[in-house]
Amino acid sequence: MTFRRSKTRISDKIIPILLGLCAMLSVFTTIGIVYTLLQESVIFFKEVPVWSFLTGTTWSPILPPKEFGVLPLLGGTLLITGIAIIFAVPIGLACAIYLNEYAPARVRGVVKPVLEVLAGVPTIVYGYFALETVTPFLQKIFPDMGIFNALSAGLVVGIMVLPMISSLSEDAMRAVPKSLRHGAYALGATRFEVALKIVLPAALSGVVSSFVLAFSRAIGETMIVTVAAGATPQLTLNPLESIQTMTSYIVQVSMGDVPRGTIEYGTIFAVGLTLFVITFLLNILAQWVARRFREEY
Repeated sequence: MTFRRSKTRISDKIIPILLGLCAMLSVFTTIGIVYTLLQESVIFFKEVPVWSFLTGTTWSPILPPKEFGVLPLLGGTLLITGIAIIFAVPIGLACAIYLNEYAPARVRGVVKPVLEVLAGVPTIVYGYFALETVTPFLQKIFPDMGIFNALSAGLVVGIMVLPMISSLSEDAMRAVPKSLRHGAYALGATRFEVALKIVLPAALSGVVSSFVLAFSRAIGETMIVTVAAGATPQLTLNPLESIQTMTSYIVQVSMGDVPRGTIEYGTIFAVGLTLFVITFLLNILAQWVARRFREEY
């Protein structure tokens, strides 16, 4: 009995320490990433002014005359993300409403896992799906569209983030108490009115958070845009043209052709730091939205 009590006391002391070390590991990893980005970026920004980096409209760090304006990469990233969000938000929200309010339990048990399987497909597979299937289909509608273009890449990024929106939104709607639905039905509301005017507003914090997280995921996507969007850094709003995103540029330059310690090498970290700041702000926005619109029952 004494031995068992002593063993319990030892485990009560050791396990919290191990769990705390696991929690601190993520903190130290984040600190390490930020330190690496800042260290290399500071060296880069000693040679390239921050203002000209953020406001320049020409990105040509490899070929002369060298220009380091990040706006073409930022514009390409936002164009892909915008297409993805415009495609994924209405479809994902419609899927969530259907699964939560209309679908029989058997149908929901099949459709939701199938949707979530999409989240597990490697993004390189999505990239070749965009290149080999979506682009040829779109070229029948837009004959002038090139092989590499923003539209097909954006649509497939939208397909990739679709499960995130539908699954998280459906979970948020499912958490709404049934008493709210029953009260609305008692007042004569239709099922569609209950879904649109009762359930959706009550689950708004979770739904909007899923949108912001999907935006954050789309803006950091790498392989799909590397394979399907091309490598042409240009400032354009035409989705039929080839563009280059920040992530695909990092992949292009990280292939080993750029010597370490050069200004071209520093562009990897400067662009990476810019992307990190954008996704960090989006995550803060998602947390603020979740707290601001949270409904407690």
